[in-house]
Amino acid sequence: MIFMKSVNLKKKICLIISLIMIFSCFSININAAKEQDNQQNQGITIVQPDLGIKSEEAILIEADTGIVLYEKNADAPLPPASVTKVMSLLLIMEGIDDGRISLDDKVSVSEYASSMGGSQVYLEPGEEMTLNDMLKAIVVASANDATVAVAEHLMGSVDAFVARMNERAKELGMVNTVFKNTTGLDEDGHVTSARDIAIMSRELLKHPKIYDYTKIWMETLRNGEFGISNTNKLIRFYSGATGLKTGSTGIAKYCLSASAERNGMSLIAVIMAAPSSDIRFAEAKKLLDFGFATYAVYKVPQEDIAPVRVTGGVNQTVKATHQTESFLINKGKEKNIEKQIQISESVAAPVEIGQKIGTINYTLDGKIIKSVNITASESIERISFWGIFGKMAKKYFLMD
Repeated sequence: MIFMKSVNLKKKICLIISLIMIFSCFSININAAKEQDNQQNQGITIVQPDLGIKSEEAILIEADTGIVLYEKNADAPLPPASVTKVMSLLLIMEGIDDGRISLDDKVSVSEYASSMGGSQVYLEPGEEMTLNDMLKAIVVASANDATVAVAEHLMGSVDAFVARMNERAKELGMVNTVFKNTTGLDEDGHVTSARDIAIMSRELLKHPKIYDYTKIWMETLRNGEFGISNTNKLIRFYSGATGLKTGSTGIAKYCLSASAERNGMSLIAVIMAAPSSDIRFAEAKKLLDFGFATYAVYKVPQEDIAPVRVTGGVNQTVKATHQTESFLINKGKEKNIEKQIQISESVAAPVEIGQKIGTINYTLDGKIIKSVNITASESIERISFWGIFGKMAKKYFLMD
């Protein structure tokens, strides 16, 4: 009897494990299908040519949609060196946006901040510099001392700042990332992946103010007494370059998150563990060139939508508008896109501003690749009994 119970228990355990495995595979297939649907809805066919990338990891994404256009071993956790500062900068920009800190803040340098090795602007203990200048030091010169000083200014301590870095990484879905410091100096267990770097880079670029710093080629600090130049050479030598962050150590080798924009399309190319600095920049340029040559952004034109009739409202019609979005397509397909407008003949009051009253479908080769909502641009209240009575009376008394 005991033997039978043991066998039954083992069977149940095996059944549960099998169900878990089936569910996991099903979930993976669902996610893959969603990603495929997303790309189909965008009207693109993703190609993966052999670009001869020598770096250990690489990825190319379109910044607005996050669609992956190319990848090589993009999920292996590797040390990112100073590309870590993308997350540090994201937290700083979020702190500025929510009002906890401002660009005019005087940031005081602690003994610990001034002790940072590697890239630095040689801040002295007790020295003060505006947050604006600290950001120049971090972005342009990759200054470790400035990064730590601002981390302490924003969160009170480096430990609290690093904890928030890891929290933010989880919020963004960065599953291969563990931050141990704010700077990217080599430390056991301090890792991320090319895909995760692309994710946080994309999030950082949602803060337009960061471009005021990432596009700087040369700058001065301390009232012009200390010169700095951008560690990202693409800013000077690549057309359309907008950022973003370099990194290199003996262990991490040469890393880069490079952003660029042309013809309304923004791309992010990430390189990790390149054999040399020259290869790092050359391969990022190769990824960006491939993206700009292969894909394009189609911007939804503003359409004039006729007002829609309203039944039972204080007004007889409601003005309509639509979203002005953009979507990714294979380059050269722009002229083949067609649109179909579907809109309600009438809507019943009350009508809320932003209420969906129609759709514009954009098609390519007979397939819908993007749907844009047509919405009410104003609110229309339901007419009351006395409102109806007043209109009827007015009509009666104004009759000839």
